[in-house]
Order: sequence, then structure tokens, then C-alpha cells
Amino acid sequence: MVTDGVREHVRQRANHRCEYCQSHQKYVMGRLQVDHIIPVARGGSDDEENLCLACKPCNQHKWAKIYGTDPLTEQTVKLYNPRQQRWDEHFIWSSKGDEIYGLTICGRATVIELRLNNEIAVTVRRNWVQVGWHPPGLET
Repeated sequence: MVTDGVREHVRQRANHRCEYCQSHQKYVMGRLQVDHIIPVARGGSDDEENLCLACKPCNQHKWAKIYGTDPLTEQTVKLYNPRQQRWDEHFIWSSKGDEIYGLTICGRATVIELRLNNEIAVTVRRNWVQVGWHPPGLET
């Protein structure tokens, strides 16, 4: 069982930002969720090293997935793990700041499996860019 204290630590460690799409808590409707990187259904634990912060769309698209397919190589790979990997080594923002591009096979597979560039996400990010809230690091 994940305690309230552990949940708060996960939120603080993630700087109140989805660890997959980088959406900040203050800009999304609804509370960011504590996600099991390796789902309990797949043998994952409630240990803090298996937990990350995720927005509802990322968490729902990830569901019980731990693998995805890289669209360039068609290779099946493990999805991005925010406890073991750095976001900026696997992803980059588009020049407009509204889309996430995968830099690695893991990054590309994660973009596809979690639908990080779905129409709603890209539209919302465009609006965030217009008011200076996005990409991460630019918000005031």
C-alpha cells in the first residue's frame, strides 16, 4: 500500500510534474497520479523506486504496459523508466514546444505507447506555449 507520505514524496521528487509528458500540476485539470512504473499486475511493488508521478492521460495509456514498439526499427523495447533514465536523454521538445520527440528507441516507443502527442495534448501545449507556461523551464 502506498502511504500518503510516500505519495507526497513522489510528488515533490517529480517537482509536481508528470514524469512522462512533463505537464505541471498547476496546469492540468485533476490531480496528478502516483503510477507504478512496473505495474503491480506485472510483479511491480509499492516501493518508491517503482513509483512516479503521471497525469491521467499518460497513466491511462500506459496502463499495465512495460514494453512498446519503436516505430523506426520495429524493435520491442522497455518503456521509459523515470527512476532509471533521464527524460532529456530520451526525449526532446519540437521547435514549437508542443510535441515530444523520442531520441532513442525507448523514447520513440514511449511516445507512441503513451500517445504523448495526441491531438488534445498538442493543442493544450500550444496554448501553454502562447502564455509562456511551456515547455518546462519557461513557466513563471
